[in-house]
Amino acid sequence: MHHLLRDIAFCIVAAWSLGVVAQQFRLPVMLAYLVAGFFLGPNGLAAVTEAESIETIAELGLIFLLFMIGLEIDLKKIISAGKPITLTALTQILGGFFLGVIGFRLLGFPLGGGKWDALYLAVAASMSSTVIIVKVLYEKRELDTLPGRISLGVLVVQDLFAILFLAIQPSLDNLKISIVLMSIFRVGVLVATALAVSRYILPPIFKRVARLPELVLVGAIAWCFFIGEIGERLDLSREMGALIAGVCLSTFPYALDVTAKVTSLRDFFVTLFFVGLGMKIPVPTLPLLGWAIIFALFTVVSRVVTTFTPLYRMHQGLRMSLLPAISLANISEFSLVVLKLGADKNHLGDPATVGLASFAFVLLAALSTFAMAKSDGLVRTAIPWLKLRGLSDLDDSTTHFHPRDGGGESGHAQGSRILVLGFFRTASSLLEEISRRSPELLDHLAVVDFNPQVREGLKQRGIRVIYGDISQRDTLVHAGIEKAEILVCTVPDSILKGISNIKLVRQLRQLNPEAKIIAPAELLSDVEPLYRAGADYVTVGRLHEAGDVWEAMVAAESGLLSEKKTQLDTRLLSRKEILS
Repeated sequence: MHHLLRDIAFCIVAAWSLGVVAQQFRLPVMLAYLVAGFFLGPNGLAAVTEAESIETIAELGLIFLLFMIGLEIDLKKIISAGKPITLTALTQILGGFFLGVIGFRLLGFPLGGGKWDALYLAVAASMSSTVIIVKVLYEKRELDTLPGRISLGVLVVQDLFAILFLAIQPSLDNLKISIVLMSIFRVGVLVATALAVSRYILPPIFKRVARLPELVLVGAIAWCFFIGEIGERLDLSREMGALIAGVCLSTFPYALDVTAKVTSLRDFFVTLFFVGLGMKIPVPTLPLLGWAIIFALFTVVSRVVTTFTPLYRMHQGLRMSLLPAISLANISEFSLVVLKLGADKNHLGDPATVGLASFAFVLLAALSTFAMAKSDGLVRTAIPWLKLRGLSDLDDSTTHFHPRDGGGESGHAQGSRILVLGFFRTASSLLEEISRRSPELLDHLAVVDFNPQVREGLKQRGIRVIYGDISQRDTLVHAGIEKAEILVCTVPDSILKGISNIKLVRQLRQLNPEAKIIAPAELLSDVEPLYRAGADYVTVGRLHEAGDVWEAMVAAESGLLSEKKTQLDTRLLSRKEILS
């Protein structure tokens, strides 16, 4: 026992030390944990050499990792996903899987006879890192954008695919339909039991202990290990049971509270899992690194093919098709979990299979983080290249005139007196206000934006729309900036890509010295620079929001808050905005 405690101490200290270094270089901390494990393990400094300690550390971390993954799977999002997200997700996961099976089999990895390296590598290559993608999208404030929602939708379906694979994994050595169906039946029994208990029995229990945080934490852990043990008794696995325990718990009222309580414990054991996994990484050799690079290249190429293609075929445009492909071009932590489970069940013919995937994970995690941070620039570079090779974009027929104009379509909006540059929530509300107060202005207005959903919504309203990136000078010229009388910018700097409002206003003023320019400011300190750049009026949205909050406070003090809420509800009920 004292060796186990000593080994855990070594793991945590090494993981923390390298994690600090990784954070300084803006790299995923999982990389630091894997490197820490490698140096502590038998192939490194040999500070931890006992196989039993390594196995115990890794299994505890794996159970908690899968439990937390289950807690974060949103079943409602899977059910309510839109057509572009659903079709893209299914094409990506199934296409990536079958391409992987064929590709890795042709490369010589075994498939059958008790050795399933090609199958496991195909599963690993078809899943992307939720941790990396969500973290970078959150930092870039792109979780709620269309590419962000598509990426998250694909990740959710990948998690569902992983659950299905884990259901049939125990039967790989005897792949008969009856045995596979029996495995799925066992999973169904486990899921049904866990859902029933989590819906009808756990809520009143957790409600009674909600004021005692330690009992909530212990209860969540007990639930995890209880369902895990049932999974083991059903000839599935404790890991599978932990995943289902998390999924079922995510649907009940105290899921957020449980997640908050378990997160710190999760981080501790997940650290141990990745350190334990790092201990099993073999010493890098040139052949192993070569295979890791091949695996990484296959992952990137297959992800682009299976993500870009369906989005492009559904007329989402080059930009919206490329961004999710870039975001998803990495390997999931879950991939390493699947490979470790395969190794534990002796499903892998070559011990180096886990190692090559681990090295590929490290490589792609670093490259993907950088690529996502620079994704807008990469897309701007790639679009002209793709157009030269025959791929069309939505700007081939971009401007749609209002039916009463009788103008059909045109290459740009030279007749528009008012140009709205960029279309986000404020522009959506502005368009609704114009429709209500001065609908005749819609005949003289055009919108410039690259969101395909916005484009379709504006077309249905009969509004002129020009597909393009407002950060590009060519787009502004094409839109007829020099002939417009009023230029309206409503997208804040936190949402703009490739440009700021100050730079945009300065460019607009150069192209059209006479137009009236209206621009937004998120910071009060940006107001004067915007005026100096050439803006004629600067809107400060926070002031209007503060005024509304003040009126609500006054109404609350006067006992009239319900009346104010009724007025707002009535106003919202009748609005039909493009971005609701």
